[in-house]
Order: sequence, then C-alpha cells, then structure tokens
Amino acid sequence: MGAVLAAVLGVSLAGCSSTGGLRAEQERAAQTAGGKAAVHTPRWTIAMVTHSGDGDTFWDIVQNGAKQAAVKDNINFVYAHDEEAQRQSQLVQSYIDQKVDGLIVSLAKPDAMKAVVQKAEKAGIPVITVNSGAEESKAFGALSHIGQDETVAGEAVGEELTKRGRKNALCVLHEQGNVGHEQRCDGAAKTFKGTMQKLYVDGTNMPDVQASIESKLQADPSIDAVVTLGAPFAPTAVKAKEQAESKAEIDTFDLNAQVASGLKDGSLGFAVDQQPYLQGYQAVDLLWLYKYNADVLGGGKPVLTGPQVITKQDAAALQEYAKRGTR
Repeated sequence: MGAVLAAVLGVSLAGCSSTGGLRAEQERAAQTAGGKAAVHTPRWTIAMVTHSGDGDTFWDIVQNGAKQAAVKDNINFVYAHDEEAQRQSQLVQSYIDQKVDGLIVSLAKPDAMKAVVQKAEKAGIPVITVNSGAEESKAFGALSHIGQDETVAGEAVGEELTKRGRKNALCVLHEQGNVGHEQRCDGAAKTFKGTMQKLYVDGTNMPDVQASIESKLQADPSIDAVVTLGAPFAPTAVKAKEQAESKAEIDTFDLNAQVASGLKDGSLGFAVDQQPYLQGYQAVDLLWLYKYNADVLGGGKPVLTGPQVITKQDAAALQEYAKRGTR
C-alpha cells in the first residue's frame, strides 16, 4: 500500500533514509487527519447501498470507516440504504444510471440483488460486496467480499456458550429472510453442546422485540442464554430479562458503545465483533486500488474482518474506540 501511495504522490522511496520515509508517512497521515487527500488521483465517486434500517448503529460504524478511507483516497463517497430488498435494488440501479465509478453493496437478500449487481458489472462499474452475501459475491460478479463468514461467526458463539456452561440458548432473529442471520443461528447450533432455539421478532419495532423475548423467557425459565444478532438489540434483551426476572446471560453479535458498556458492567456476557469500520474502510480502499492499479484482494474468497469474541476483560480498552464510532 505504501508503494502505491508513493507512486501516486511521485515520491521515490528508493535510496531514502528511514527518517525520510517516516517523514513522508507522517505528512500523509497529517493530510488525512486534516481532511485532505493523501493521493492525487482523480476524484472518483463511490456509492454504498446497504440493507440497513434507520438508526442502525452498526452501519454508522461502517460508514465512518468508508468516509475515512474516502478522505484519504480523494473519493466522493455517497451512501443510501433500505431494509426492503427491492428498494435497495432500485437504489443500486439509480447509482448505475448516475454512472458512479464504483459500488459497494450488501447482499442480505441476495436473490433480489443479483440482477442489479450483474447490471453494474456489465456497465463497467466495479462492485465490492460487504457484510452479507459472501457465498454469492463472486458468482454475481463482484471483485471481492469484505466481512465475516457468518457460519464461522455462529460457530464461535456456540463454542463460547458451551465454554460458559450454558445449556439452553435462545437465538433472536430480527429480520426474516436475512440469510446471514440464519447462518449465524445455525452455526451456533452446530457447535453448541446444549439446545438452541430460534425466536423471530420484528426488528423495526423495539417494544415488540422486548415483549417477545420477555414472553419467551417467562414461558421457558430453563433458557440460560439469549443471543441477539445485532448490537442495538442487546440492551433491549437485557430489559426483557429483567422484566421476566430471568437469570439468562445476554450475549450478542456486533459491538457499539452501549455493548462495550454492557460488557464492562457485566449486564452482557460477550459480543462477537466483525469490525464494521474495517468493512467500510477496506471496501472504499480496495475500489480505489482497483481503479488506480487494477488490484484485487481475496482471490475469489471473502476478506475476513471477524469474528472476534469480546468479553468483559476487553471492554475497557475498546470502549474509547466504540464511543468515537470506530468499533
């Protein structure tokens, strides 16, 4: 990466002292920190379209990473989202019509996105997929997929639950039809030595989420672990546990400031972090590299950003980063 940037800036590192090389890196870092591009390539436009609903803190972190990379790479970054798959597809089509220079899309419901991703490829617009759809990414014509393997992440959860001595776990799915969510729960069930149940809730209605979890915990006191599939749902599960007077441990996929605080104070057991900041940052950076130097990472396999199991002992160190919106 350093060599590519040096070429763009016209800086030759050959024959330079280590001090000179360090100075050049510091100057580029200072430019980026000050909101200035670290390269002199054309100001390409890259659009990101995700399946996020309104107010989803996970995707705020993805955007933060994308925006930081965009500043560094002299990219005009634009973002749109819709949790309904057909409308997400229409948003992608609108950016194809605008002839953007690159596209980043999530494939939570891949069947609805296949045709439009292939349209982008035929139009000569490079596409990188993030977060969801690792299995379909290459077949749809994307250059790379950035994210975690959802089945592997689920398996990590099942192993952690077993390690903690849990026997009867509840996996809460907040978006029906999301293939990644099913893979997470199924992966957890595969490695968990106890019993894993699924509970489908309406993730767009948080009071309904709380009521559904509370009702399930009241009906089945043997449930000793609740796993939510997104950071915003973890505090809601904690409230449901308290109202149901349950002793179940609340665990979650993904990390944000609230989850970091919950891990620190013990109201949450563990979280599985897929590092969303990296997903946004790397996607923009890889599209810049492709436009500049025809570079591609992954070789047809996902570029993994997780899973990483986070516990109470990790929370204090990560809390600062979570508060600033990068973890």
